Amino acid sequence: MADFSKQLSKYMPAAAAPIISTWINDTGCQFRIARSRRTKLGDYTAPFRGAPHRISINHDLNPYAFLITTIHEFAHLRTWQRYKNKVKPHGVEWKSSYKELMYPFLQLSIFPSDILLAIARYMDNPAASSCTDLHLYRTLKGYDKASEKGLTTVEDIEENSIFVLNDGRVFQKKEKLRKRYKCVELATKKIYLFHPIAEVVVLPEYNSMSPEGLHP
Repeated sequence: MADFSKQLSKYMPAAAAPIISTWINDTGCQFRIARSRRTKLGDYTAPFRGAPHRISINHDLNPYAFLITTIHEFAHLRTWQRYKNKVKPHGVEWKSSYKELMYPFLQLSIFPSDILLAIARYMDNPAASSCTDLHLYRTLKGYDKASEKGLTTVEDIEENSIFVLNDGRVFQKKEKLRKRYKCVELATKKIYLFHPIAEVVVLPEYNSMSPEGLHP
């Protein structure tokens, strides 16, 4: 049986790594450290045509976010083992699996107190993603690397501010529509809806200009 603890401890709290290593071995899961993806933190693919269970987790998550995302995806694996594809992806069966798998990590004293409190609240009704629970997501983001602190979130910038994404596209923040913010891409005038805690870089050289000249 392979021991992946040493490799895993580079990405998650060391005390958690042996448990995840055992899960990988017991399930025959193909576990992959993935490149950064803007649309998801991790994913799970069920066995198909002889392929094993597959889980991938973004490499650039902080250790606590990496572990919580890993537990999230293994909850999908366990749910598939029990019910195949006969239940909803994030239904009561998945919520039950998530709580079961999270429990041993809560006994290890590996989470800081603020994350522990956020997890406890989240576990009352686990959602499709830790990103969906803004309190948990914000708490986890507080442990990101210092090099990423130059980023800010859409909810933290003023209306009509100009910001850029890491792909170079430039937007102007508009009003909030229910749970997301309306933003206009300056080059195309297209409207996009941004998650409140989407990470962006404000462009001060644009924002020092007269806002009237920037409105689409």
